[in-house]
Amino acid sequence: MSKSKRLLELMMTVNRKRKFTVKELAAEFGVSTRTMLRDLQELSSLGFPLYSEVGPHGGYQVLKESILPPIAFTEREAVALFFAAHALRHYSSLPFEAETASALHKFYLHLSGDVRDRIDQMKNRFDFVTPTRQQASPYLSILLEAAVRQKVLAIEYESRGDGVCRKIQPIGIYASNGLWFCPAYCFLRQDFRIFRCDRIRSAEYDADGTEPLDLRDVHLGNKESCFRSEKESVQLYAELSRQGVQMCEAVMWLGAHLHVREDGTGWLEGPVARNDIAFYAKFFIGLGSEATVKQPQELVDELKRHLTELIAKYS
Repeated sequence: MSKSKRLLELMMTVNRKRKFTVKELAAEFGVSTRTMLRDLQELSSLGFPLYSEVGPHGGYQVLKESILPPIAFTEREAVALFFAAHALRHYSSLPFEAETASALHKFYLHLSGDVRDRIDQMKNRFDFVTPTRQQASPYLSILLEAAVRQKVLAIEYESRGDGVCRKIQPIGIYASNGLWFCPAYCFLRQDFRIFRCDRIRSAEYDADGTEPLDLRDVHLGNKESCFRSEKESVQLYAELSRQGVQMCEAVMWLGAHLHVREDGTGWLEGPVARNDIAFYAKFFIGLGSEATVKQPQELVDELKRHLTELIAKYS
């Protein structure tokens, strides 16, 4: 095996093993311990994050910030990856903002000149439109890490203008309409809640020993089952005009409720949380005459209350 091929395979092997001895690797690659030691030193000089431990249980370890082995991309794959990262630029906050910028810079820098020229010509002709928000969400990384590692966080959350302390266990983060949200189990309310990430003033791992729940099977794909129950939900039904259907098609969280007829009209039907009645009332007021709410009666009554207040305000 040539030295260059051996170094490449060695990089992938130690990245997978994480902890090893020179003797183990020498036996695996069929070389002397002196040759293997020289190869490891060369990897280290190239920037691969290795450190050694002395003693009877010593050896080498790969630092947490490991370097991925080289990967070959086709030109079309390179362009696709660049635009996947480039499309996120409208968000004022990202989970790995500095890392994304660094990776994009490295990626662009090492592309050939003709591929860079192609990207430069394309990037202003292709976009993912997202509303630009001024609110920053500086704790996205720790929220996501806590969701993956099943950890409890102590946060200070802005609620009705005041800061309140909560202990939460995130199940993930997602972006909608330019804002970031974090569905999580709230230990204060003893139930699942959705938190606006830009309203989180501080977030750190809980130091009081709060026992985390087993939420390995709860994720963004099935979170709705945790937030709605028969007891807490009411059945929504609303008729939509053609324009009402078009307006609702742009609202991501209405996807499962929206039904469209052949003539372009449609309806909204499905369970909604009783606690969200006020929110839905404001939403339907925004649709104006393009929607007619039939049920629940609580929502119809809330709509009438809001409309009465508006009429009084402008009369």
